[in-house]
Amino acid sequence: MRGFLLGSACAAALTGAISPAIAQDNAPQPSQTVEDRAPQTAADDQPESEDREIIVTATRREERLQDVPLSITAFQQRELTEKGIVGFEGIARETPGVVLNRPTQNFNNFTSRGIATNGYNANLQSSVAVYIDELPVSTIGNTTVVDPNLFDVERVEFLRGPQGTLFGSGSLSGAMRILTKSPDLDEVDVSALVDLGLTGSDSIRQRYNLMLNVPIVADSLALRTVGFYRHEEGYLDNVGTGVHNSNTLVDFGGRAILLWAPTSRLSIRLLGSYEDSDPKDSSLTSPSLGREKRISDQPDRFTGKQTILNGTLEYEFDFARLTSSSTYSDFDQRFWIDLAGTFPAGSFPGAPIAFGLDANAYDKVFVQETRLASSLDGPFQFVVGGFYLHRRRDVDYFYRSSPEFLAARNLTGLPDQYYQKQFTHQISEELAGFGELTYRFSDQFWLTGGLRYGRTSAQGFTEEGGYLATAFGQNYFTYARLGIPVKFNTFTPYAATEGVKASGKKPSWKLSATFKPSEALTTYATFSTGFRAPIVNAFAGRPSLVDPTDIIIPFGATSDDLKSYEIGAKGRWLDGRVSVNAAAFLIDWSNIQAQANRVSDSVQFATNIGAARSKGLELEANFIPADGFNVGLNAAFVDAQITELSPEEAAISGAVPDHRLSAPKFQGSIYASYSFDLTADTKGMLAASLQHVGAYNSSFPNTPGKPSLPLSTFGRTDAYENVNLSFGVRKGAWSGQLYVENVFDDHSITYIHPEAFLVSRFGTMRPRTVGIRIGYGI
Repeated sequence: MRGFLLGSACAAALTGAISPAIAQDNAPQPSQTVEDRAPQTAADDQPESEDREIIVTATRREERLQDVPLSITAFQQRELTEKGIVGFEGIARETPGVVLNRPTQNFNNFTSRGIATNGYNANLQSSVAVYIDELPVSTIGNTTVVDPNLFDVERVEFLRGPQGTLFGSGSLSGAMRILTKSPDLDEVDVSALVDLGLTGSDSIRQRYNLMLNVPIVADSLALRTVGFYRHEEGYLDNVGTGVHNSNTLVDFGGRAILLWAPTSRLSIRLLGSYEDSDPKDSSLTSPSLGREKRISDQPDRFTGKQTILNGTLEYEFDFARLTSSSTYSDFDQRFWIDLAGTFPAGSFPGAPIAFGLDANAYDKVFVQETRLASSLDGPFQFVVGGFYLHRRRDVDYFYRSSPEFLAARNLTGLPDQYYQKQFTHQISEELAGFGELTYRFSDQFWLTGGLRYGRTSAQGFTEEGGYLATAFGQNYFTYARLGIPVKFNTFTPYAATEGVKASGKKPSWKLSATFKPSEALTTYATFSTGFRAPIVNAFAGRPSLVDPTDIIIPFGATSDDLKSYEIGAKGRWLDGRVSVNAAAFLIDWSNIQAQANRVSDSVQFATNIGAARSKGLELEANFIPADGFNVGLNAAFVDAQITELSPEEAAISGAVPDHRLSAPKFQGSIYASYSFDLTADTKGMLAASLQHVGAYNSSFPNTPGKPSLPLSTFGRTDAYENVNLSFGVRKGAWSGQLYVENVFDDHSITYIHPEAFLVSRFGTMRPRTVGIRIGYGI
């Protein structure tokens, strides 16, 4: 009945008075680079072939992307809307050489150009930096990161290859920037988007977005506000908790931006945003239980509440633009997870046992960046600036049993279900200076050099309090595993301790040469370097409570080192009807930071191993064979594997020589659209897309500490194709679209969790979803 009602609503909306749509004269192409698309508005009626340029800020200064010696893919708001891209997953599928390892909502780890040892990266700094305006929101792999709402953005840019000179140590293999739209000082503006869908037979998707722009003082002061709400019912049944469609998502929030431009030289932009993302359970499945099934004794929760406050001042001198951006972020997250897979049934008498972690984390981050970008037309152009980041992360670790298990085993004496509580915090800082200098020998040839030199540090602290519950000197695991009833009568408190401070100083370099033989073609060669900050393992030196003979957690990992060599070309011909961007790269990655897990208790730790090499090709192309018809494609070939490895490194990490890293060898997508006149003032559009992602390894193949033993959790994802179809119409400012996502209801495995403690470890594609989008002013 629910499906019938939704279908009726979709049909009524498309045949009613609002004749909406997603047709446009300039239909977007998948993964187009920015210079291949015009700035789009609701009234954009310019012919598709007209050669128009777009100015981007990927290099921290305004310039044509056609001239930027980088591989950049960008998406504007209309393309995001028409393709139904609301988060990181859609961005990754449309960007060559990039995959998103997504165990569940709010867990997003990008892999770019093959630089990943697994898809989870526990305890490791992310290899792709993610920015919301000036705020870096990516941190370490096993940390909740809110998948931000992408309504009313100026654009999303994905920069591939190391971006350390301008975006810091977290951009080892790339950077993704989400740029919010500033207020319009002159006109009142309204836009809205409603998306209603049905996944499977009874899972309803609801997405609501609204923007209002109001000038307050003509030409000098304006306010832009955005509000959004998502309620997307899940599609998995948790057989452990008995909840149908357990992985439901509720996400809401908004932002307000005030822009004041008292003079033609000065502007001040104030932003405040809030997002509350609350998945009710994980989206990881257990295929052995049947399709769309998962199991945990309690819901796995990965929630996030993020508040961002930013003030940005810009002043135009005669020779340069000064930008000063100050950002404060408050991020509260839950990381609640069932760890019962650590002790599966049959592994010992009395198994399985209840075992879980409820971790609550609280981040407070301050970021200050000040930079000066030249604006003169002479041969010299420069960007110079400074960056400072201070992050305090408090994490409360609560290790739990369950009330049912404690009662069944007659284990008493605990004040609640937690047998161990520990309160910690970590202070991390980054201070850096950076600059880029370009010298133009002529309009056809120029050189750019960049340098960033900075200091990073991180230090962990255990706070006084908490406890470890024992009875007669033995911990919870002893009695739970042996099935011995007991009353816990000793609660040993944790003393305040100060961890070793990890710090490092290291430069990042970039040098590029750009040759533009004609207005239609730009070629470049770039050398750049990258690294990640050193890591101290949270439980360094601690033996296993389960098996004291297992390996001792090592101190941590020093900075890794990456060198990238890239050549590329960007071309546009026939008034923009044909555009091709291509790049070839070779990356040497040494002293690799890698994740491993102790076998007996699955405790995560970071270590260093030898070296790897990644080499590949990337292609983006768009063709307009006739008015109204667009074909776009992108493709990437990546060959990334271990090249150096000592026996000691193999033993502690589980790696083997010549092992392929965790990235597909081939991926690509193709998009085709045809727009046509329905009436004199109404456009129609048919569109189809096909995305292919090849299979790749989930982790290293052997067991840390036991290098001759294959890792029980090792596997390969499925190679898969995702097909989407849509039909839309547009009349004036109104638009509407009927769509089908995952047309063939593909259930391929897109992610395999590398750690044994999860029983449900597999990420799959969302089942077939049909729906309607209705928009205004987009």
